[in-house]
Amino acid sequence: MTFKKKAMIAAVLCVSLLGLVGCSSSVGDSAKAPDEVAGVSLKNPIKVDKEAGTVTVLSQVNGKYFTEVTRHASVFKDGSNGTKSVFTAYATPVDFYNGLIEIGAKPGNNMTPDNATTTKVEGTPLDLKVTWNGADKEYDVNEVIKDSNGSKIAFKFGGNLDRSKVKNTGCLSCLDSCPVGIISNSTYTYGAVVKTKEVKFTGNQDILPEDGTYVATIYSIAK
Repeated sequence: MTFKKKAMIAAVLCVSLLGLVGCSSSVGDSAKAPDEVAGVSLKNPIKVDKEAGTVTVLSQVNGKYFTEVTRHASVFKDGSNGTKSVFTAYATPVDFYNGLIEIGAKPGNNMTPDNATTTKVEGTPLDLKVTWNGADKEYDVNEVIKDSNGSKIAFKFGGNLDRSKVKNTGCLSCLDSCPVGIISNSTYTYGAVVKTKEVKFTGNQDILPEDGTYVATIYSIAK
Protein backbone atom coordinates (compact mmCIF):
# COMPACT_ATOMS: atom_id res chain seq x y z
CA MET A 1 0.00 0.00 0.00
CA THR A 2 1.35 3.40 -0.97
CA PHE A 3 2.00 6.15 1.55
CA LYS A 4 -0.76 8.26 -0.02
CA LYS A 5 -3.38 5.52 0.45
CA LYS A 6 -2.33 4.95 4.07
CA ALA A 7 -2.66 8.67 4.76
CA MET A 8 -6.15 8.77 3.25
CA ILE A 9 -7.32 5.77 5.32
CA ALA A 10 -5.90 7.31 8.49
CA ALA A 11 -7.68 10.59 7.76
CA VAL A 12 -11.03 8.85 7.21
CA LEU A 13 -10.67 6.89 10.47
CA CYS A 14 -9.77 10.05 12.35
CA VAL A 15 -12.83 11.93 11.07
CA SER A 16 -15.09 8.94 11.86
CA LEU A 17 -13.80 8.70 15.41
CA LEU A 18 -14.20 12.42 15.96
CA GLY A 19 -17.75 12.19 14.65
CA LEU A 20 -18.59 9.42 17.11
CA VAL A 21 -17.08 11.30 20.02
CA GLY A 22 -18.91 14.45 18.97
CA CYS A 23 -22.26 12.67 18.80
CA SER A 24 -21.75 11.04 22.18
CA SER A 25 -20.85 14.35 23.78
CA SER A 26 -23.83 16.11 22.23
CA VAL A 27 -26.31 13.53 23.50
CA GLY A 28 -24.87 13.70 26.98
CA ASP A 29 -25.02 17.50 27.10
CA SER A 30 -28.62 17.72 25.92
CA ALA A 31 -30.01 14.97 28.14
CA LYS A 32 -32.45 16.23 30.77
CA ALA A 33 -33.75 14.31 33.78
CA PRO A 34 -37.55 13.86 33.92
CA ASP A 35 -37.72 16.00 37.08
CA GLU A 36 -36.05 19.03 35.47
CA VAL A 37 -38.90 21.30 34.38
CA ALA A 38 -38.90 25.08 33.84
CA GLY A 39 -35.92 25.69 36.07
CA VAL A 40 -36.96 23.50 39.01
CA SER A 41 -35.99 19.94 39.91
CA LEU A 42 -35.86 17.51 42.81
CA LYS A 43 -32.56 19.13 43.78
CA ASN A 44 -34.05 22.65 43.61
CA PRO A 45 -37.84 22.26 43.93
CA ILE A 46 -38.73 25.95 44.20
CA LYS A 47 -37.53 28.95 42.19
CA VAL A 48 -38.31 32.57 43.01
CA ASP A 49 -37.75 34.98 40.14
CA LYS A 50 -38.32 38.51 41.45
CA GLU A 51 -37.62 40.09 38.06
CA ALA A 52 -40.21 37.92 36.30
CA GLY A 53 -42.52 38.03 39.33
CA THR A 54 -42.94 34.25 39.52
CA VAL A 55 -42.70 31.46 42.08
CA THR A 56 -42.22 28.08 40.39
CA VAL A 57 -42.74 24.81 42.29
CA LEU A 58 -41.85 21.32 41.11
CA SER A 59 -44.85 19.00 41.36
CA GLN A 60 -46.18 15.69 40.06
CA VAL A 61 -49.53 14.89 38.50
CA ASN A 62 -51.76 12.75 40.73
CA GLY A 63 -53.89 10.82 38.25
CA LYS A 64 -56.25 9.70 41.01
CA TYR A 65 -58.00 13.04 40.69
CA PHE A 66 -58.74 12.71 37.02
CA THR A 67 -61.83 10.82 38.18
CA GLU A 68 -62.14 11.49 41.93
CA VAL A 69 -63.12 14.84 43.43
CA THR A 70 -60.70 16.93 45.48
CA ARG A 71 -60.61 20.36 47.12
CA HIS A 72 -56.83 20.62 46.77
CA ALA A 73 -54.93 21.93 43.78
CA SER A 74 -51.44 21.53 45.25
CA VAL A 75 -50.15 20.06 48.52
CA PHE A 76 -46.59 19.46 49.79
CA LYS A 77 -45.81 15.76 49.54
CA ASP A 78 -44.91 15.36 53.23
CA GLY A 79 -47.99 17.13 54.59
CA SER A 80 -50.90 15.20 56.10
CA ASN A 81 -52.88 15.98 52.91
CA GLY A 82 -49.90 15.17 50.70
CA THR A 83 -51.74 12.59 48.59
CA LYS A 84 -55.00 14.54 48.23
CA SER A 85 -54.25 17.08 45.49
CA VAL A 86 -54.17 17.24 41.70
CA PHE A 87 -50.51 18.29 41.96
CA THR A 88 -48.18 16.80 44.57
CA ALA A 89 -45.71 19.58 45.40
CA TYR A 90 -42.05 19.30 46.39
CA ALA A 91 -41.85 22.73 48.06
CA THR A 92 -42.93 23.37 51.65
CA PRO A 93 -45.73 25.79 52.55
CA VAL A 94 -43.18 27.99 54.38
CA ASP A 95 -40.93 28.29 51.32
CA PHE A 96 -43.97 28.89 49.10
CA TYR A 97 -45.30 31.62 51.42
CA ASN A 98 -41.89 33.31 51.56
CA GLY A 99 -41.59 33.13 47.78
CA LEU A 100 -44.91 34.92 47.32
CA ILE A 101 -43.80 37.61 49.76
CA GLU A 102 -40.58 38.03 47.74
CA ILE A 103 -42.48 38.76 44.51
CA GLY A 104 -44.61 41.38 46.26
CA ALA A 105 -47.81 39.49 47.15
CA LYS A 106 -49.59 40.48 50.35
CA PRO A 107 -51.48 37.95 52.52
CA GLY A 108 -55.11 38.61 53.45
CA ASN A 109 -55.03 36.68 56.74
CA ASN A 110 -58.78 37.24 57.02
CA MET A 111 -59.88 33.65 57.54
CA THR A 112 -60.23 31.66 60.75
CA PRO A 113 -61.77 28.27 61.54
CA ASP A 114 -64.72 30.17 63.02
CA ASN A 115 -65.57 32.28 59.97
CA ALA A 116 -64.42 29.87 57.24
CA THR A 117 -67.86 28.77 56.04
CA THR A 118 -69.14 32.33 55.69
CA THR A 119 -66.03 34.18 54.51
CA LYS A 120 -64.15 34.20 51.22
CA VAL A 121 -60.37 34.41 51.20
CA GLU A 122 -58.73 37.79 50.68
CA GLY A 123 -55.20 38.82 49.73
CA THR A 124 -53.32 39.51 46.52
CA PRO A 125 -54.97 37.81 43.51
CA LEU A 126 -52.70 35.19 41.94
CA ASP A 127 -52.45 33.37 38.64
CA LEU A 128 -51.35 29.74 38.36
CA LYS A 129 -49.96 28.23 35.19
CA VAL A 130 -48.77 24.66 34.68
CA THR A 131 -46.27 23.25 32.21
CA TRP A 132 -44.17 20.12 31.67
CA ASN A 133 -41.53 18.78 29.31
CA GLY A 134 -43.19 18.43 25.91
CA ALA A 135 -46.15 20.68 26.75
CA ASP A 136 -47.41 22.97 24.00
CA LYS A 137 -47.51 25.96 26.36
CA GLU A 138 -48.01 27.08 29.95
CA TYR A 139 -51.61 26.14 30.73
CA ASP A 140 -53.82 28.26 32.97
CA VAL A 141 -55.15 26.49 36.06
CA ASN A 142 -58.67 26.78 34.63
CA GLU A 143 -57.58 24.66 31.68
CA VAL A 144 -56.07 21.85 33.77
CA ILE A 145 -58.52 21.73 36.69
CA LYS A 146 -62.24 21.47 35.95
CA ASP A 147 -64.93 23.20 38.02
CA SER A 148 -68.23 21.31 37.64
CA ASN A 149 -70.14 24.62 37.65
CA GLY A 150 -67.96 26.12 34.96
CA SER A 151 -66.84 28.92 37.30
CA LYS A 152 -63.32 30.32 37.22
CA ILE A 153 -60.77 29.47 39.90
CA ALA A 154 -59.69 32.80 41.42
CA PHE A 155 -56.74 32.27 43.74
CA LYS A 156 -55.88 34.80 46.46
CA PHE A 157 -52.94 34.88 48.87
CA GLY A 158 -54.72 33.96 52.09
CA GLY A 159 -51.51 33.71 54.14
CA ASN A 160 -52.32 31.51 57.16
CA LEU A 161 -48.63 30.76 57.76
CA ASP A 162 -48.82 30.15 61.51
CA ARG A 163 -51.90 27.92 61.21
CA SER A 164 -50.25 26.07 58.33
CA LYS A 165 -47.25 25.26 60.52
CA VAL A 166 -49.44 24.01 63.37
CA LYS A 167 -51.79 21.91 61.24
CA ASN A 168 -49.02 20.54 58.98
CA THR A 169 -51.46 19.72 56.20
CA GLY A 170 -48.95 20.82 53.57
CA CYS A 171 -51.60 22.78 51.64
CA LEU A 172 -50.18 25.23 49.12
CA SER A 173 -53.29 25.93 47.03
CA CYS A 174 -56.86 24.98 47.96
CA LEU A 175 -59.88 24.99 45.65
CA ASP A 176 -62.26 26.64 48.10
CA SER A 177 -61.51 29.43 50.58
CA CYS A 178 -59.39 27.97 53.36
CA PRO A 179 -58.10 29.11 56.76
CA VAL A 180 -55.04 26.83 56.46
CA GLY A 181 -53.91 26.80 52.82
CA ILE A 182 -51.34 29.41 51.77
CA ILE A 183 -53.50 30.41 48.80
CA SER A 184 -57.06 29.40 48.01
CA ASN A 185 -59.95 29.90 45.62
CA SER A 186 -62.05 32.97 46.45
CA THR A 187 -64.91 31.76 44.25
CA TYR A 188 -66.23 29.50 47.05
CA THR A 189 -66.41 29.48 50.82
CA TYR A 190 -64.84 26.71 52.88
CA GLY A 191 -66.82 23.46 52.67
CA ALA A 192 -68.15 24.00 49.17
CA VAL A 193 -66.59 20.74 47.99
CA VAL A 194 -66.86 18.46 51.01
CA LYS A 195 -69.81 19.76 53.04
CA THR A 196 -72.34 21.50 50.80
CA LYS A 197 -71.06 19.67 47.69
CA GLU A 198 -72.01 22.63 45.51
CA VAL A 199 -68.99 22.07 43.28
CA LYS A 200 -66.70 19.25 42.16
CA PHE A 201 -63.08 19.71 41.10
CA THR A 202 -61.09 17.19 39.02
CA GLY A 203 -57.91 17.27 36.99
CA ASN A 204 -58.43 17.61 33.25
CA GLN A 205 -57.18 14.32 31.81
CA ASP A 206 -57.63 15.62 28.26
CA ILE A 207 -54.84 18.15 28.79
CA LEU A 208 -52.66 17.01 31.68
CA PRO A 209 -49.94 14.38 31.16
CA GLU A 210 -50.15 10.95 32.75
CA ASP A 211 -50.03 10.14 36.45
CA GLY A 212 -46.61 10.74 38.01
CA THR A 213 -45.36 13.18 35.37
CA TYR A 214 -43.26 16.02 36.77
CA VAL A 215 -44.72 19.46 36.12
CA ALA A 216 -43.86 23.03 37.03
CA THR A 217 -46.59 25.03 38.77
CA ILE A 218 -45.88 28.71 38.16
CA TYR A 219 -47.49 31.33 40.39
CA SER A 220 -47.57 35.08 39.72
CA ILE A 221 -49.51 38.16 40.78
CA ALA A 222 -52.62 38.46 38.62
CA LYS A 223 -52.63 41.42 36.25
